[in-house]
Amino acid sequence: MTIQYFGQTPRFSEATVANGFVFLAGMVPENSEADIYQQTCDVLAQIDAWLAKCGSDKNHLLEATIFLTDMADYAGMNRAWDEWVNPQHSPARACVEAKLAKAEWKVEIKVSALQC
Repeated sequence: MTIQYFGQTPRFSEATVANGFVFLAGMVPENSEADIYQQTCDVLAQIDAWLAKCGSDKNHLLEATIFLTDMADYAGMNRAWDEWVNPQHSPARACVEAKLAKAEWKVEIKVSALQC
């Protein structure tokens, strides 16, 4: 079996692909000054880009895990998520409150998908 590594550093890869499965690392916002809605939109755009690099898209998502630093941001995150996700192909999803690596990050999202 061949494993492909995308965006690889010595510590981790942004994505890996094996046997038609795509695994993304947790994506965090590039604009950490933004509100939860904009941070979530930023992360979802990164997910779109990495899935495309790996031969997939959001219509092939299998699962998503969303980490929020404050569950009070749940509605704002869901607003961005609901605008982005295809309701005909919504993945299994979990959302938990967690302390993230940087205090200014409000959201981190990790997904897995199938290649198209």
